[in-house]
Amino acid sequence: MNDGARPAPPTRTTFHLTPDEVWQDQAGTATYTPEAFESDGFIHCTDGEANLLAVANAFYQGDTRPFLVLSIDLDRLAAEVRYEDPNRIYPHIYGPLNQSAVVDVRRAIRLADGSFAKIE
Repeated sequence: MNDGARPAPPTRTTFHLTPDEVWQDQAGTATYTPEAFESDGFIHCTDGEANLLAVANAFYQGDTRPFLVLSIDLDRLAAEVRYEDPNRIYPHIYGPLNQSAVVDVRRAIRLADGSFAKIE
């Protein structure tokens, strides 16, 4: 049955990995900034879950804190987003992340050796 309504367009989603405690410390606020925001000047993101796990294992395997994966709808961002890598896999958000753009929060599952295995 076609009632004339158009389906909603698919969202453009990217992912951001953050320690659970950093996310929880900013719960209930309008915006989120990661630990490295002050020094980096932007928020690191990654397109694709497999790519995110590769980044996590390359840069965060030695950090034993529990991590969360934020799913971010790029179309809901208030801050500018730029892809600065030639393969357009790693967008940077140039400003605080408005929490209204976060559409899902899942736990990163780790193995005993600290490696990131999957996203809940």
